[in-house]
Amino acid sequence: MQGHLEVGIAEMRKGLEQQQFGNEQCYRTGCYCSLAKAQGKAGRPEGGLSALAEALAQVEKADERYSEAEIYRVKGELLLAQGHEVEAEANLHEAIGVARRQQAKSWELRATTSLARLWQVQGRTDEARQMLSEIYGWFTEGFDTADLIEAKALLDELA
Repeated sequence: MQGHLEVGIAEMRKGLEQQQFGNEQCYRTGCYCSLAKAQGKAGRPEGGLSALAEALAQVEKADERYSEAEIYRVKGELLLAQGHEVEAEANLHEAIGVARRQQAKSWELRATTSLARLWQVQGRTDEARQMLSEIYGWFTEGFDTADLIEAKALLDELA
């Protein structure tokens, strides 16, 4: 996140490898998701998708669902980077569904913002604005956080 992608990716891989051989299996899904984001930033969406496949396997194996919505959101973003709009949209909807079932409003906001951005590009601005404004309106504080700032900026663009 500080611009040292290759070093960070190597460190994340090393950490995941060390976890694999140790007793620490907690929060592997989040680690794989972070690795996928870094791979995407490095212009390697296929590497990110591979990391997310590991994350989703861990979700099922360990029932570690904390990051599940974010995993699907990032998968949607990476698929979109590869030009797979239909698959990307399906994963963003899955992310929103998971977040709603978990009552995880922050994850829902992120996924909805990603979907609204896709819909904006597709010319579906009314749908995008409606969906994003509903989740944005749920929040009563934290408007200085990155996710809410990004959502508000997108809402302003959609207006």
